Amino acid sequence: MAVYTVDEGQMLYQPPPATLTTQTLTSPDRLQVSDASGVLAMLTVGARTVAMRGPQRTFTEQKRPFVDTFDRTTSNGWGMSPGGGTWSNANGTDANYSVTGGYGLINMTTANSSRHTSLIDDITDLDARLSWSLDKMPAGNASSLALSFAYTSTNSQYRARLSILTTGTVQLILERESGGSTTTIGALTTVGTGYAVGDVWHIRAQRAGTTLRCRAWKDGTTEPTTWVHEVVDATLSAGRIGVRGLASSGSTAVPFNFRVHDIQLYSGTWPDPPTVTHTTWVRVLDQPYTGTWTPELADQIRAWAVDTTPDVLAYAMMYVTGAPAVTSPTLAGAQIAGQSKYGPLDSAGVPIEGSDFHDYMGRDWTFPNGETRTAGAGEQGSMDCSGYVRMVYGYQMGIPMVRIEDIDGTVLPRMTKDIGPLGPGIIVAQAADAAPPLTALQIGDVPHFDADSSDAVAGQLDHNGIYVGTDAAGHPRFLNSRKTPNGPTMGDLGGASRLDGTGTYAATLRLIRRF
Repeated sequence: MAVYTVDEGQMLYQPPPATLTTQTLTSPDRLQVSDASGVLAMLTVGARTVAMRGPQRTFTEQKRPFVDTFDRTTSNGWGMSPGGGTWSNANGTDANYSVTGGYGLINMTTANSSRHTSLIDDITDLDARLSWSLDKMPAGNASSLALSFAYTSTNSQYRARLSILTTGTVQLILERESGGSTTTIGALTTVGTGYAVGDVWHIRAQRAGTTLRCRAWKDGTTEPTTWVHEVVDATLSAGRIGVRGLASSGSTAVPFNFRVHDIQLYSGTWPDPPTVTHTTWVRVLDQPYTGTWTPELADQIRAWAVDTTPDVLAYAMMYVTGAPAVTSPTLAGAQIAGQSKYGPLDSAGVPIEGSDFHDYMGRDWTFPNGETRTAGAGEQGSMDCSGYVRMVYGYQMGIPMVRIEDIDGTVLPRMTKDIGPLGPGIIVAQAADAAPPLTALQIGDVPHFDADSSDAVAGQLDHNGIYVGTDAAGHPRFLNSRKTPNGPTMGDLGGASRLDGTGTYAATLRLIRRF
């Protein structure tokens, strides 16, 4: 019969023990456990992970907010923006775009010319700000810089454009370019006077559905609370955000530079965010399943059937965009969950590989086999791909970890090249020079890739992640930490997080391991 137990003053209902039936399956060897409602659990011989039926959940992700402060040095382009994507140039030559001295520079060499650079990632709704200055006063005609959005080409975009006249007057216009024709949708409006070389001005633009807004203000003054322009326009759909510089016809100031001090995306919405919905929960046994069904295992499955504490997938989502910070009193207040970066940035602004789970925490670590590792300088709050997998499956779910010693097939090593062939659990699919079939793929599995063609060892595995299930379009999608989005993601910025299709990861998938 049913019983009630008291927990912290609340009456909790416990159903009577379920009657469980089992069936053995092959390829790989598994035990399917069912109750009166259908398949309840799947155990795999040699693996600790168990796929359980549970309450339906939806996993999704949105565009990661970012600020690009141009703290790097690049030539022939602006390079990679931390968390934003990669800058792509249009008009002029690549040499007209560079980053140095803390500025993103756009070099204007001729009058009646424009330059465009945009971030390769389409978004719809947004809230963004651009800060910039001139290194030479306009002469002959105005110089203007715009925060562009819904950009799909140099002939299709919205622009919140700030124009500096030869008199020093500062004017803001909101315009739409579509089909090569420019339409003013927010009239040219004076927002300041007395511009001098080096003065920094800010442009802020918002898009919410079909409503477009923009305003501008001089650095050192308070941002206005009202919008200079607020209009309704539904002409353009999703597109990139970017920067467009213009040296007007008749300008005699050329050559000169637009100096972009920073660009910030406060929020952004992907037009088609990845969304995965299913009823699978992934739990981890204390030891690999041996193939013998015991009363103890039956009790564990019954307990997990009503358990909604965090599982593998819940923990994996604790490090993606917008995940709140969680600290541990037992680790002196160290952060153990929350939005993660991939790694600190190199001189070109590219995240550096090498951050493990304990680097994210900012703590030195001693592993059970005696190996020690000091937390990396500047790596707090960061995890590379294998560091992320180790955080979820190792630190959070309890699979024992080593670094590079004593790798015996029961522990979780530090590097992807070792986790793939020698990690815990079993290999469920593998191929040498092509992607293996996905027929044995199970939620919670760890796919491994040979995605880096620059590896010194041909065929060496260099990337991994955690399979989360099929998305709304039926594509198998995985969570992984990587450089372009600067952290864990199930999205497609810098490469589709899918195991099917023709993308980089689908094409370079080589091994699937079940822990």
